[in-house]
Amino acid sequence: MALEDEDDEQQQQQTKRFKMSHSSETSEDPQSVSTLLPEIVVEILSRLPVESLLRCRSVCKLWRSLISDPHFIKSHLSLSTNNKHYAHHRLIFSTVPRINLKSCPLYDVLYDKSVNALELDYPLKHPLKSVWIVGSCNGLLCIAIEEDTLFIWNPSTRRSNRLPYCGFKVRSGWYVLYGFGYDESTDDYKVVGISCVFKNGAKYDTKVKIYSLKSGNWKKIGDFPHGIPLDDSGKFSNGALHWAASRDFGSSYSWTIVSLDLAKETYGEVLQPVYDEGDKDLALGSLVDGLCVLCNYRGNHADVWLMKVYGVKDSWTRLVSIPYVTDPGRDQFSVPLCISNDGKVLLQFGSKLVLYDIKNGSSSEIQNFDECLEAYTIVESMVSPDAPIRHWR
Repeated sequence: MALEDEDDEQQQQQTKRFKMSHSSETSEDPQSVSTLLPEIVVEILSRLPVESLLRCRSVCKLWRSLISDPHFIKSHLSLSTNNKHYAHHRLIFSTVPRINLKSCPLYDVLYDKSVNALELDYPLKHPLKSVWIVGSCNGLLCIAIEEDTLFIWNPSTRRSNRLPYCGFKVRSGWYVLYGFGYDESTDDYKVVGISCVFKNGAKYDTKVKIYSLKSGNWKKIGDFPHGIPLDDSGKFSNGALHWAASRDFGSSYSWTIVSLDLAKETYGEVLQPVYDEGDKDLALGSLVDGLCVLCNYRGNHADVWLMKVYGVKDSWTRLVSIPYVTDPGRDQFSVPLCISNDGKVLLQFGSKLVLYDIKNGSSSEIQNFDECLEAYTIVESMVSPDAPIRHWR
C-alpha cells in the first residue's frame, strides 16, 4: 500500500509540473499535441515501453522534458517493475562457446517455453574479450570486460558509463569479485570491488573498494570479514550486497552470509535457515521478494529458501523443493532467476534453462536456448547510467 501511495504522489507531482509547462506551451502553439489533458498524457506515457518513450521524446519539447524528469523515470520504473504480466521484463544471458550477451522477453521464457534471443551491442564488444554480468538493478546492468574494465549500462536506452580503473591488478594467485546495487538514501548507484589472494597455507588477504556513481570515485573501506567470499558477484537485496564467505576450505566447509550496507558502508551477518542433514551445496541469490538461498542435495533435490522479513532468521521460508528427474552428473540447479505469480520457477541447470511448475511438479527445458554461463532478469527503464550533473560554484 505504501508503494502505491508513493506512486500516486509521484504521478500527482508530475501532473502538476506538466500542467504548468502545458499552459505555457499551448498558449504559444494552440495546435500543439499537448492539448491532450495532462493527466491522460502522464498516465499513458508512464505505461509505455522504453522503446516507445525514446520515440516519444521527439514529439515535442514538453514531452521530452516530462520523459526526462527524474520523478517520471522513477514512476515509470515502479509501474514496469510491478507489472504482473512481465511486459517490461527481459532475460539477459551470456553465451558460450562464442562470447556474447543476448536478450529476450521474460514473458516468452515463462509462458511460450521458447526463446528468440537477440544479440546485444554492449560496450567494448569483442569476440575475444570475456564479458561478465556483475549485477542488475533498476534497469541498469554492471558488466565487466576482461575482469578489470567496468561499465554501468542501460541496455534499453543503450547508454553506458565506463568506470575509472579501481586499482586492483589481476595477477597469478589473485582474483577480483564485484557487486552492484542502489543506495536509496542518497539516490546513488554503487559498485563494490573485492580483491582476494591466498597466501601460504590457509592464509588469505582481502581488500575492498566502493565506487559511487554520484562522486565518480573509488574509495577504500574495511577489509572483508568472516573469511573470503565464495560467490562471483554480490547479490543485492534490501539496500545491501551479500556474499557467501568461508574461513574453512576443507571438504565440509561452513559458510556465512556477509552483508554490506550500501548506505552505511558497514558489514553485517545474515543468519541462515536450518537446512536438512546430508551433503549439500549452497548458493546465494536475490529475488524480487528478498534474499534467497538454494540448497542442492547432491543430485537428489534442491530446496529454495526465501527470507521474507530481512534480518529475521525465523522468517526464512522453504518455498519449494525441486526434484532431480535424472542423474544430473556434474550439473546442478542455480538460484532461481524468477518465481512467477502463478508458481513457475525459472532456473539455470548447467548451461540450460529449466522451468519448474510448483502446481503440478513438472519440469521442462526452455527450447532454442543457447548454452549460457550466467543469466539475469532485468526490467526495462529510463534510468541513466551517467553521474548526475554537478553544479560548480
